[in-house]
Amino acid sequence: MTAPAKGDPSSYFPAIEKKYGRPVQEWIGLIDSSPLTRHMEIVGWLKTEHGLGHGHANALVAHTLAGRK
Repeated sequence: MTAPAKGDPSSYFPAIEKKYGRPVQEWIGLIDSSPLTRHMEIVGWLKTEHGLGHGHANALVAHTLAGRK
């Protein structure tokens, strides 16, 4: 298995799981269940309500929203 390319949001996933102690699928589920729909709104929500750093929140949101297309 190869590592995700640099710039690929999933390249942050191992660090997110290690730092916040929750699997990425759980974060994706939270994002999917949120009534928010705009990228930066969701990023802000993850930062304020769940304590994620900007880069980690941004990576999770980018990956999740890209999967909806």
